[in-house]
Amino acid sequence: MLVRQVVFPEANKVELEEVEVDLTPSENEIVIRTLTSIISAGTELACLAGMADWAPFPFRPGYGAIGEVVAVGEKVKDIKVGDIILTNSNHASHAKARVAAVKVPEGLDPVKAVFARMANVSITALRVSDAELGDRVAIIGLGLVGNLAAQLFQIAGCEVIGIDKVAKRLEVAKSCGIEKVVNSDEVDPVQAVMDLTEGKGCEVVVDATGNPAATLLAPKLAAKYGEVILLGSYFGRKLEANVTELLDRIHLSGYGCITFKGAHEWRYPVKEVRDDILPIERNAQFYKHSYERNSKINLRLIAEGKLNVEPLLTHLVKPEQCAEVYFGLRDKPTEYIGVVFDWRNANS
Repeated sequence: MLVRQVVFPEANKVELEEVEVDLTPSENEIVIRTLTSIISAGTELACLAGMADWAPFPFRPGYGAIGEVVAVGEKVKDIKVGDIILTNSNHASHAKARVAAVKVPEGLDPVKAVFARMANVSITALRVSDAELGDRVAIIGLGLVGNLAAQLFQIAGCEVIGIDKVAKRLEVAKSCGIEKVVNSDEVDPVQAVMDLTEGKGCEVVVDATGNPAATLLAPKLAAKYGEVILLGSYFGRKLEANVTELLDRIHLSGYGCITFKGAHEWRYPVKEVRDDILPIERNAQFYKHSYERNSKINLRLIAEGKLNVEPLLTHLVKPEQCAEVYFGLRDKPTEYIGVVFDWRNANS
């Protein structure tokens, strides 16, 4: 079948190609007709720049999509032809789902639903954190991942402070219900956070930037015995710095004894533990959380209007605009935040 898909043929080059693809599913695969797909700016721009060694050129990017199921393998359970699902497939008119597939709540707009893929990254910060009702949480970086993390901590009952140097992101955060925001390009973020927390700092600080400099900033915002959650991925970004102060803040009581935690989404298994699977067939270690469970929760929160994604959508585009939007995300952060490809007309 002829499939249209986005490709990075070489560093800093984006094209939409049409190729013949065998879409016959294996026994555990699902084939979708893509409705929408969302760009993960941090990961995909790193791939475009050649910074991700696991993404050799030519590379076909993609992070998450909503699609209509058109075929299923013989061992696929609970998913049937005609279902609308969230998958991890790439930016393409048709694709195979190999990692995870979760049904979308009936009636949920696929443009909204696809943001659940990014929320699945964000929710990991909440999962690994010890945050409790009433705790103060600072989120450094208010792109898609940071904004959604801020909303999820707020839904969980925390008092959130959003920090970014891009005014547009701060405005969008306010539109999403994050009332306390700090422009780190205009004020000292450490002083601003201390002013907002009676000089105590935050029980939790989340670095959603993937910028090593933010990692050095994060413990300065934390309360004594607080924690720093590393949510962003660094992709080989380098920073030359004296780390002694950072180590002191981790180790010494007088400097806070700050705990650092990694929050990579794949620390949890893909599938939920099911009651119809015999205990001997389950993983030896039980996990409460899974990618599948996180997906269901985030889709429900979006469907119920509790996780606000509408202000995050800055560009709903045709696949033919792929080069324009990737370079827009890279070069115009004041304009581009959430970019979704609309494949519905492309598939007609």
